[in-house]
Amino acid sequence: MMAADSNGLFTSFVPAEAQEAVTNALQESLVDLIDLSLVAKQAHWSVVGPRFRSIHLALDEVVTDARAFVDEVAERATAVGVSPDGRSATVAANSALDEVSAEFTSDDKVVLVMTEALEAAIKRLRSNIGKVGDDPVTEDLLIGISARLEQLHWMWQAQSV
Repeated sequence: MMAADSNGLFTSFVPAEAQEAVTNALQESLVDLIDLSLVAKQAHWSVVGPRFRSIHLALDEVVTDARAFVDEVAERATAVGVSPDGRSATVAANSALDEVSAEFTSDDKVVLVMTEALEAAIKRLRSNIGKVGDDPVTEDLLIGISARLEQLHWMWQAQSV
């Protein structure tokens, strides 16, 4: 059964009983991905140390991927009739990621910060994947994002062993 969103603007193909879980999963994913891009960009600006160049470039890869995922998640939310909320106050209040320092940060510390940020985002994504099974499109989107973030996590974690 199709349901219109609360504003009656869009028809959602998500079953009515799954709408809340899908909405919450998309919103949580959105804020975490926005924050991941911000954490990576802040680290990009503040990293120092012998591995500066390689870490600096790897951070841009995270930023690029996270921003692309943000757009996909926000557009999926809109497609199911939910207005996505990516405002800075919403991100700050609801992200699962830890706050990052604005100070210059050693390359070794940046590797740990990024590994932890990716881990936090992946944990919440995986939790939400289990909650959106009644909407295979959203489930597939979140699985794809999780797969890429897990690959990035492995790459960052490999630098700290």
